[in-house]
Amino acid sequence: MNDSRAAYLALALQPGIGPVRMRTLLDACGSALGAHSAPFAFLCALPGFSRALATAVREARPELGHDALRRAEAMGARVLLADDADFPESLRTIPDPPLALFARGELALLTRPAVAVVGSRDHTPYGAAACHEVVRAAVGAGLVVASGMARGLDAVAHAATLELGGATIGVLGNGLGVVYPAANRDLYRSVAERGLLLTEFAPGERPRVHTFPRRNRIISGLSRVTVVVEAAPGSGALITADAALEQGRDVLAVPGPITSPRSLGVNRLLRDGAGPFLEAEDLLAHYPELGGAGTRRPPAASGASAGAAGAQPSLFAPAPPDLDAEERCVLGALDAEPLQLERLLERTALPPAQLLSVLLRLELAGAVEQEPGRRFRRVVAV
Repeated sequence: MNDSRAAYLALALQPGIGPVRMRTLLDACGSALGAHSAPFAFLCALPGFSRALATAVREARPELGHDALRRAEAMGARVLLADDADFPESLRTIPDPPLALFARGELALLTRPAVAVVGSRDHTPYGAAACHEVVRAAVGAGLVVASGMARGLDAVAHAATLELGGATIGVLGNGLGVVYPAANRDLYRSVAERGLLLTEFAPGERPRVHTFPRRNRIISGLSRVTVVVEAAPGSGALITADAALEQGRDVLAVPGPITSPRSLGVNRLLRDGAGPFLEAEDLLAHYPELGGAGTRRPPAASGASAGAAGAQPSLFAPAPPDLDAEERCVLGALDAEPLQLERLLERTALPPAQLLSVLLRLELAGAVEQEPGRRFRRVVAV
């Protein structure tokens, strides 16, 4: 195992040593191995280095790098250092780029154009339906979908991409080998086998509060465009949008009902100048090299609507073709048993007039039936 790679990795994993300080160390000491053997007083005298940071360098023993390399290899993962040829080019120029990455899965996905799809952990059925529309547009154009493997719309984005036969990168806020949240265990396995898991944290490292914003800058950094589907003020999805703007990337937002707290963040993004995502062309305009690829729509995945709102596709009559996001949202929120309008308002977060309009369209299309007492149900297959 290469001693110089292990020495570099040990420094890269040490808190407080970012790209600027790493360059200072390498320039002053000649190599990562030289930095490990440099005298303490010499380290303290380097520009930007304190006694605490010099101590951190001395404590970053090369053995720690060897251990991380061995654990990554045991998991079938690759370690990419910043100077490696296969380190993603899109991350080299962002502010505070990662010094090292651990990658498990299809490494070639790092060379393809990507879009970040992020949103609320506590999403509405409308948000799930809208997320599917964004993913469908991305997969139809051959884009890689990047997201954060979190509960909620991140998980919806990854799962929908795989269901549609697309490619996805899951960026972790922890090390490989740690599944967080635990509910995503099956998704973690699927992305590792059919996509790519990526993280800058050492194998086995647990997630902490500060690791998620660092993850978010990688999600946006990999992507030319970040699409925010649903987000309340202060959510992690908005942190990703801020990172994208800082990196000079474009941000799109899916408009949401002004009555929904989960749409307040995205609607503010739109007010402040983000582009709207209303249809596939809004996304594909940012990838002109794809030409007409975006006109190819992938087939609907079995279970995609079910994942959005708990529906069972085999139970219901086929959905009408070419439903818009709101119609998908409402149809997915309905059950075979009649549902009161008030309950449906809670599930969809749509304004009453808007919901009634959508219900009327679905009723005319033969997908929904209304029963006495303003109760609605989805039509069951005969």
